[in-house]
Amino acid sequence: MNGKMFVGLLLGAPLIVGASVYYLQVYGFYEEIAPTGPRDVQLVLADGGATEPVAHADFQAIDADSSPIRYRACFTTSVTLEDARTLYVGAPKALPRNAPGWFSCFDATAIGGEIEAGTASIFLSQKNIEYGVDRVVAITEDGRGYIWHTLNDCGVKDYTGTTVGEACPTRPMDDK
Repeated sequence: MNGKMFVGLLLGAPLIVGASVYYLQVYGFYEEIAPTGPRDVQLVLADGGATEPVAHADFQAIDADSSPIRYRACFTTSVTLEDARTLYVGAPKALPRNAPGWFSCFDATAIGGEIEAGTASIFLSQKNIEYGVDRVVAITEDGRGYIWHTLNDCGVKDYTGTTVGEACPTRPMDDK
């Protein structure tokens, strides 16, 4: 009987730990962010670098304190893709990361497909929202919008251990 209990413990403990880790990664750390108004969606103007609130509705967002790149948001906008391409600073190479499956408005694969097809474009919302992390916004032809955080060049260098160089700001000590 002791052998069966021991084997049960050997098999059961990893299953419990695995289920706990899965839950924490997919559900535990995320929290829904309530809309706060016009400042929820901002883009950097192409003619000066200032940010401008963008007209939007149906805003939904999630975030987690465990990582600076876990922020995801969805919204609708009356700003056309053509106008956005004219007015705002683009953010190339910032393809979206996957969101938890329960946050159904944000499908990274579909958003990436629209970007690749040219029916959506990515724009800069805020540079260095945290050290090495930019907030970017994608707007589609049919007026849907998506927001996520992505590593910028300094973030990629710093988080991979590469020498950062003079072009990057000094990383605050409390972030390390």
